Amino acid sequence: MQVQIVTGILLAMHYTPHVVCAGVSIEHILREVYGGWMLRHAHANGASLFFIAVGLHLFRGLAMGHAWRVFVWCLGVLLLLLSILTAFVGYVLPWGQMSFWGATVITSLASALPVVGQSLVSWLWGGLSVENATLNRVLSLHYLLPFIIAGTSVVHIAALHQYGSNHPLVGANPVRPARFETSEVFTTNFLGCFCKSYAFLSIRNWSEDETGIFLKML
Repeated sequence: MQVQIVTGILLAMHYTPHVVCAGVSIEHILREVYGGWMLRHAHANGASLFFIAVGLHLFRGLAMGHAWRVFVWCLGVLLLLLSILTAFVGYVLPWGQMSFWGATVITSLASALPVVGQSLVSWLWGGLSVENATLNRVLSLHYLLPFIIAGTSVVHIAALHQYGSNHPLVGANPVRPARFETSEVFTTNFLGCFCKSYAFLSIRNWSEDETGIFLKML
């Protein structure tokens, strides 16, 4: 999460939220910004690795019976939904054909709501179709939601520490619960950042000219 926020802030410094300039600004990041290719691929591939980690965490919670901790589980589901929404609005930002039609189809689902559906779609679009106003709103949401996720994650961890865990090693002794070691948190975060950095550098895609100047957009 920390990698996503840092790389996202740095990328936002060079991104232009305009239907004409969005794709060009990404080309500029990849070609001309020093280390821009690394930031872009760290952000894109890091999002995929983030969802892999979220999926593993979710299935681990189901296996351990964490759903019985209702408040902790509900916070986790909220985090999952916020992460999906953040990923979707981030997918729209490159403003290619897939981005445009993806935004059109997904936002049009709101029209299925009775009475307010069509008005809600027009409000989301900021007009009669997906256009520049939509892209600006998408960027605002994509910038804001990670900080909401980070704050909700803190509440999620605090709730887990308060109500306990169903993990067989932690929950076996309710009288003496495991201590929340700050050093372990920093160690695991450092190892996670290192593994993510190694992963996205390993799967980078070089262009046919093999100059290493331009990386294909994933």
